[in-house]
Amino acid sequence: MLDKTYILAIESSCDDTSASVIQNEQILSNVVANQEIHAKYGGVVPELASRAHQQNILPVVETALREANINKEQLHAIAFTQGPGLMGSLLVGTSFAKSMALALDIPLLAINHMQAHILAHFIDDANDIKPNFPFLCLTISGGHTQIVKVNDFFNMEILGETIDDAVGEAYDKTAKILGLPYPGGPLIDKYAKTGLPVYKFTKPKVKAHHFSFSGLKTGILYFLQKQVKENPNFINENIENICASVQNTIAEILMDKLKTIVKETGITQVAIAGGVSANSEIRKRLAHAQKHFGWTTFIPKFEYTTDNAAMIAITAYQKFKLGLIEDQSITANPRLKVDV
Repeated sequence: MLDKTYILAIESSCDDTSASVIQNEQILSNVVANQEIHAKYGGVVPELASRAHQQNILPVVETALREANINKEQLHAIAFTQGPGLMGSLLVGTSFAKSMALALDIPLLAINHMQAHILAHFIDDANDIKPNFPFLCLTISGGHTQIVKVNDFFNMEILGETIDDAVGEAYDKTAKILGLPYPGGPLIDKYAKTGLPVYKFTKPKVKAHHFSFSGLKTGILYFLQKQVKENPNFINENIENICASVQNTIAEILMDKLKTIVKETGITQVAIAGGVSANSEIRKRLAHAQKHFGWTTFIPKFEYTTDNAAMIAITAYQKFKLGLIEDQSITANPRLKVDV
């Protein structure tokens, strides 16, 4: 194995174009270009996302190389997000990575986006300590809600997942009902900090270790419609308490399932990953579990929670060490599973 391995990683699964350069486990650069155009539509528009990726990918890659203070000839491999994600967005990153690897005559590494969220914990500065295998990871984002048993870097097992909507979607749809702009999840978190969870919402009853957030969204909608009918200013007058109540319910749903799985498996190393793992209430609940239940918890830095190429880079480094490289026939897979 080389003393210093430099890998360029590209992430383009949804609406963020990102590039990162890693030297072994150390991130040298992690550049992200956001797409603000989707805000006025209240969600990501796939066609607009892929067009923006085409505009952003070259300057993002150039910036990542410049910030890492290396040139492309020093790279040992190119990595890209193969899936899951939006097909058009994935194709931009896939095509660019394949072309660059071919031009430089260096290995190509296809990365599972969901595995990368989990393996972000192995970035050099992600945590003071790294998880030991096996550990559990609650992976929560706009498109996914899963509890994964991580047996090794590329041996993962889904123990529970959403049967309908993801938790991030529940946050954003609730925010839309409240009249908050997209993305609404961070705004609900912000308002909840100064509110109290005075309103109760029914938690869905789902078999085994799975989740459901569709019914919760409907319950919130009906509750607000009833209150607004009685008081048209109800939302504006109670926005902090509404957000605190929604956030409390979601955090309880997630933690209840996690506690059950910890008890059943006996695995007390627990991590969170994905964009919604930036949520302050979920982080607080996990820290509480470490203090009161004896868990060892792993909470990533904020910059490694949302979609970013650093998590693709650390996963690529682990694959590179194992010699798990791809040929030019590799294609994007928008429905790739974490436990492949």
